[in-house]
Amino acid sequence: MKLLDAARVIRSKNAGPTTLTVDLMFNDEAGYRRALAAPSLTPAAIAELYGLAPRQVEVIPYPPAIAIKIVMDRKLVAGDPGDRDVYGAQQHGPLLGVEI
Repeated sequence: MKLLDAARVIRSKNAGPTTLTVDLMFNDEAGYRRALAAPSLTPAAIAELYGLAPRQVEVIPYPPAIAIKIVMDRKLVAGDPGDRDVYGAQQHGPLLGVEI
């Protein structure tokens, strides 16, 4: 199953100029549990997907909302030369095809 099929919301945004967050909000408890257990959503797997070190990624489950927040370092400071997404709103794309 793709993450895109299990989550009703997959979005990214800045959490300051050097940090990016990705919110995963699931359709139901089963999809949430499946995502929590998925090897593809570990800090190491996400770090590889985004070209980061595992220490630069944190995966935070939030059971009351059947949601997961992923916090990671941005490769470039928001607004620096070469930054093509100053708000971080397009950074969730690599997660759309992830299998869980």
